[in-house]
Amino acid sequence: MSTTTGPDSPDALLGPADIRELAAALGVRPTKQKGQNFVIDANTVRRIVRTAEVRPDDTVVEVGPGLGSLTLALLEAADRVTAVEIDDILAAALPATIAARMPERKDRFALVHSDAMLVRELPGPAPTALVANLPYNVAVPVLLHMLDRFPTIERTLVMVQAEVADRLAARPGNKVYGVPSVKANWYAEVKRAGSIGRNVFWPAPNVDSGLVSLVRRAEPVATTASKREVFAVVDAAFAQRRKTLRAALASWAGSPAAAEEALVAAGISPQARGEALTVEEFARIAENKPEQPQQKESTA
Repeated sequence: MSTTTGPDSPDALLGPADIRELAAALGVRPTKQKGQNFVIDANTVRRIVRTAEVRPDDTVVEVGPGLGSLTLALLEAADRVTAVEIDDILAAALPATIAARMPERKDRFALVHSDAMLVRELPGPAPTALVANLPYNVAVPVLLHMLDRFPTIERTLVMVQAEVADRLAARPGNKVYGVPSVKANWYAEVKRAGSIGRNVFWPAPNVDSGLVSLVRRAEPVATTASKREVFAVVDAAFAQRRKTLRAALASWAGSPAAAEEALVAAGISPQARGEALTVEEFARIAENKPEQPQQKESTA
């Protein structure tokens, strides 16, 4: 494996041969179970960093760094990079890869060996950006967890399965608009930011990939309801997405009549469906949830 004397060397990033050499040395074979597809194209990772608008003063958190393709490109552009890796072998090897290929930046890299869904804190300065090639099978929960847990993350760019990218960025009225769309929009302004071909991965996935940009809202959604209360309405509305909200929210509200009462109070037609509503409208419904009647204690 070639090494470099600094981040400006063209050899600093990993190419296809480097990736395969590293994997062979570690005895690593990418697995579908872990959703592993390693990026083997240096131009692609640099494009991701540019699209993410990573700045020299950013502290970037990366989830699922794998062998380090994107990590190295992030280190070229950011002040600091913290990578969260669940795989034992990959987590153990990554610091050595950084030290070998970017020795001048190794002190600006930190590794957290953990399941991203369990991460509650990160070392060093608070993260300002999240950039990641997220495993397809856990992309949405990991993204929402990181945005919720680390409110200092201002800008996010994730590479996910194209279908997931479409769902995250969908607007009300779109046929793929659903729970991921609304919940992502609770935190951020969301948009598609490009497509990624299959041939830049090893192994090549059998689905296309897409980039999604999320810029955190300057002001939170204006509501007296909590995130948990709003998300409960969202989950209920899309659990039976073909039903009208009067029917879909019946269990949440206590009855169809109570659901209608909440909807009317929120200024929303009981005949509407969840796919037509913005996150602000879901919040209004949550604010107007009818009081549940108190059950009388038994005197027996």
